[in-house]
Amino acid sequence: MKLITTLLGCSLLLGAASCSQMSSSPDYTTYVNPLIGTGGHGHTFPGAIVPNGMIQPSPDTRIYQWDACSGYYYADSTINGFSHTHLSGTGCGDYGDVLLMPTVGKQETHSMGSESQQMAYASGFSHANEVAVPGYYSVLLDRYGVKAELTATKRAAIHRYTFPESKEAGFILDFDYSLQRQKNEEMEIEVISDTEIRGHKKTVYWAFDQYINFYAKFSKPFTYTLLTDSVALDKGGKLLPTAKVLLHFNTKAGEEVLVKVGISAVDMEGAKGNVEAEIPEWDFEGVRKQAKESWNEYLSKIDVETADKDQKTMFYTALYHTGVQPNLFTDADGRYLGMDLKAHQGDVNEPMYTIFSLWDTFRAYHPLMTIIDPDLNEAFIRSLIQKQREGGVLPMWELAGNYTGTMIGYHAVSVIADAYMKGYRNFDVDEAYKACLRVAEYDTTGIKCPPLVLPHLMPQAKYWKNKIGYVPCDKDNEAVAKALEYAYNDWCIAAMADSLGDIPNRDKYMKFAEGYKTYFDPSTRFMRGLDSKGAWRTPFSPRASTHRNDDYCEGTAWQWTWFVPHQVDGLVQLMGGREGFISKLDSLFTADSALEGDATSADISGLIGQYAHGNEPSHHITHLYNYVDQPWKTQQLVDSVLQTLYFNDPNGLSGNEDCGQMSAWYILNAMGFYQVCPGKPMYSIGRPLFDKVTVNLKGGKKFTVIAKNNSRAHKYIQSMTLNGKPLETPFFTHQDIVNGGTLEFVMGATPIKK
Repeated sequence: MKLITTLLGCSLLLGAASCSQMSSSPDYTTYVNPLIGTGGHGHTFPGAIVPNGMIQPSPDTRIYQWDACSGYYYADSTINGFSHTHLSGTGCGDYGDVLLMPTVGKQETHSMGSESQQMAYASGFSHANEVAVPGYYSVLLDRYGVKAELTATKRAAIHRYTFPESKEAGFILDFDYSLQRQKNEEMEIEVISDTEIRGHKKTVYWAFDQYINFYAKFSKPFTYTLLTDSVALDKGGKLLPTAKVLLHFNTKAGEEVLVKVGISAVDMEGAKGNVEAEIPEWDFEGVRKQAKESWNEYLSKIDVETADKDQKTMFYTALYHTGVQPNLFTDADGRYLGMDLKAHQGDVNEPMYTIFSLWDTFRAYHPLMTIIDPDLNEAFIRSLIQKQREGGVLPMWELAGNYTGTMIGYHAVSVIADAYMKGYRNFDVDEAYKACLRVAEYDTTGIKCPPLVLPHLMPQAKYWKNKIGYVPCDKDNEAVAKALEYAYNDWCIAAMADSLGDIPNRDKYMKFAEGYKTYFDPSTRFMRGLDSKGAWRTPFSPRASTHRNDDYCEGTAWQWTWFVPHQVDGLVQLMGGREGFISKLDSLFTADSALEGDATSADISGLIGQYAHGNEPSHHITHLYNYVDQPWKTQQLVDSVLQTLYFNDPNGLSGNEDCGQMSAWYILNAMGFYQVCPGKPMYSIGRPLFDKVTVNLKGGKKFTVIAKNNSRAHKYIQSMTLNGKPLETPFFTHQDIVNGGTLEFVMGATPIKK
């Protein structure tokens, strides 16, 4: 009877044809679990966002330490409130701005001490009363008996709170709050009417000059108490500035109070303009519907067919996580904050973006975007070019209009070269190329960044690489990792130079691209630190790690020895040829997983032997067997990673999500392929996870991957064809995808060894 009623209602309201049409349009958001990665060390957050949105309203459950990087940790049982800026999957914390918390009863604002993860007004909650879906979040706050609901547009959020009957209802708007207790260097807050509040703040933390402005409008008039006296977190401790507004009103049982919040890096007027442009009415459900539609549009870029519901959830959640960042950074009026920390009048139709975790995302995230949304990827590149115009050099890890100097390499070069070599050139190619040449040189002039950042943004390693041909381990930290990434980055420059007809630079940077050979120690058969006198670093252990303070970067010699994605054949030769290479690669996956050292890197995780899938330097390694004619080993290892290191669970990632990189690896490999070397438009075939995958390309074309006789046990490829023609090697080109067509596999339980 229920089914009949539902169908009848659909027919009466929309007509039979419309009902049929609705049922045939999948709701991809139902396959997404935003709680994946909120446990373990995934560092994701479950809040209500839209793809690449500026604003990210989400609950904060903790303040300090590594697992507070996104503000939310699944194991926690209390919520401090809902702040509006968050980072997804990073290994460093920042943001957590403009915290809003509904209250009932006496409002507690006293300090809980510098070690407490809870604010005095925090509330307990249960995951049983929590809903997280793309574009919408809700939870019951047990302490206050208030149901909180959040949704958002690109630049503004709308909250809905359902209160019990009370004469002591209200909110705490905590503006001095932030994740990791950042220094509030500038702070002002103003109640401008009985329904409106605005504020301006500059914080100093990971981003040395992070500006945030907000505007909040409430659907119910309030009275208020403004707290601006300085307080100490601990008795006798340093006094810290305060900026809190305590709002008060009466509520009836079940009364809904709505709040609209806008943010801007430019000014408070920009924050208000973002609200007025995108949420002019008090239509929570309308905004929620639009948010869902925007996610369905994003997620519809790929269709997968499988009987395994968990794998489908993991795939679409991974695709969802790739849509969290980079974030829009241009206001509704076209203004944005430049790398020179000045307001610029830009074009709302040509927006700027922020959050470029390039050390992570050059590997799989940006290559994935060249497949599913090349136009957006070109927009990211135009943002990077504009940032170097304003700041003096291409960013390494850009955050909120700031150079952070975080991580190593100059991987904006990789992103630019990969797009260029694939034919995506909707940016100023000449300027981009010159910016690539600039960032590869040691030149500290004209760069607008804090003095403490400059040595990291422009490290001396570049000087030594260019002057003497290698990076001595006694002259700069993480010398081997930097040098290996420089060799790859320089290969990208050489590839562009060759395409552009710049022969001198092609030859110069191609020589630099072979720099990896300097660090290979034939006696140990590892990449190893070499000092300025030409002596190997001693003592040496390939499993030793001292986090961010050794010759490697968040890894060991076991992991970094394989970072030669641009010249795998050269690495094969270094290791004594094919058999030597295979033997060494085999040993990587069978070696003891133990690490050595008193301060080993927590990023070395997701271990299979000494292969560490939880961190990016290992991400290409499983595919190296394809280069030495042992594709069945790539198939077996990719299958192992897909099946054992990703789960439909809060602890479903083997390391930090890292702004979409961990998920992008999953997406590409679940489809059956991976790009080992961005800049070289070639894909290596692994193990297709699904029976059928359809990539819905720009212009209406489709690229389909079919796996026949596919099952958990049938992980080995028996045969493969591309558009009906046999594929003799486990590789195909980006143009094969762009052209559209079908890549078909026949799977089996036995490896095919030829």
